[in-house]
Amino acid sequence: MDSAITNPSVRPGIDELSAISVFSGLPAAGLEWLASQMEAFELNPGQVLVHAGAPADRLLVLFRGEVRAERSDGRVYVMRAGQVTGLLPYSRLTHYPSTARAVTEGRGATLHKDYFAEMLQRMPELNQRLVSVLADRVRETTIAEQQREKLMALGKISAGLAHELNNPAAAVRRASQNLRHSLATLRTAALHLDKRGLPQEARVFMARLDCDWKEHAGERPALDTLERSEREEEFASWMEGHGIPDGWAVAAALVDAGCDQATLEEVARQIQPEFLADALTRLTASFTISRLIEELESGASKISELVRAVKEYSYMDQMPEQEVDIHSGLDNTLIMLRHRLKDGIEVVRQYDRTLPPVCAHGSELNQVWTNLISNSIDAMNQSGELHIKTAREGGSAVVEVADNGPGIPPELQPRVFEPFFTTKPVGEGTGLGLDTVYRIVIKHRGHVSFVSRPGETRFTVRIPLSKSKEASA
Repeated sequence: MDSAITNPSVRPGIDELSAISVFSGLPAAGLEWLASQMEAFELNPGQVLVHAGAPADRLLVLFRGEVRAERSDGRVYVMRAGQVTGLLPYSRLTHYPSTARAVTEGRGATLHKDYFAEMLQRMPELNQRLVSVLADRVRETTIAEQQREKLMALGKISAGLAHELNNPAAAVRRASQNLRHSLATLRTAALHLDKRGLPQEARVFMARLDCDWKEHAGERPALDTLERSEREEEFASWMEGHGIPDGWAVAAALVDAGCDQATLEEVARQIQPEFLADALTRLTASFTISRLIEELESGASKISELVRAVKEYSYMDQMPEQEVDIHSGLDNTLIMLRHRLKDGIEVVRQYDRTLPPVCAHGSELNQVWTNLISNSIDAMNQSGELHIKTAREGGSAVVEVADNGPGIPPELQPRVFEPFFTTKPVGEGTGLGLDTVYRIVIKHRGHVSFVSRPGETRFTVRIPLSKSKEASA
């Protein structure tokens, strides 16, 4: 792609510079000098103004048109007519972070950094104006990075929630499908027994066994593969000896239901041989239906728990600042991050349940817990102990989040709360997690600190208790 058409002998007009707010109202002599030191350029759609990685050695002014730059991480910067950008006095920019291309036809001018000192000497008024431009750029970049950090965190939590919801949802779907099949099997077996005239005593026995089965069977045993295989073979052999067809299928379902040999013998004594196959099929289907209903209840309960946790975590439909239960926020955060805690991280809670609520923005405090806990998980590399402790110290609620990871190197500790500073590998952190923690805690008139050494990193957050609770304590 062609680059901008520049001609060192072509200078911008004074009227063009005057139309830019940064240069508006400056002395004519100063603008004449500035115009004489600048180089004008023309842009056609698609032409490159600056290349990514090129030295940033010029101030850029756009008189007409629009230029768009997209960074490798997806962030987009748009320069429009009337804006001043590029390298600014006092800026630490050394290389352009992205390639900027013209969206429309345009015209602008550049000023090499060698002329900055003389420019500010000739026109002191520019000093404050360009500092303001630089401050606005830093502020916009920071806001964009903070939003990106939030979106990244939201993306991770959303992915984890999708995984967490998928498991119980799949269990519910599987149980409902099996329930349909078991109901059909039960109805078919019951129809066969009715057609063949099952005696009343046998019907009463089967009905009683249906009602009392859960109490009779107790908790289903946790069998390993070998134990299960042996019991299924034992049941299948028993059924083969009693002339039951498809004994293996019935045996597997009875093992799942927690049936034992004594129950089979009791059924054989109470049910005549000609009814035994259909009776066992019906009883097995009935036991299976009870088990599937339990699975449906368990899966639905887990889904409901996750939905409740999401609602409480985000404080949906609630006022921004309110009485917040810190323990509820911590527990909901752990639910949100449960997918990252399964593979080898043990969570140890030490909660002071007498701790009263704090007056706070609940969703913001949950951002604090999310960032601290996520950092601990990353530090431990998915294996270790996560300690969460709450306590009351004077008029403050204290929350400690600690891990037994490798710790933060001493030379890096003074910088952990700096914006954009991260100890994570390139591409794995924006350096805004702890900056967000710091800003939110300060906003709540609190304090955050940490200690770190090999084997222990502990962050401590102190938040003032609500005035009403503090006064009544």
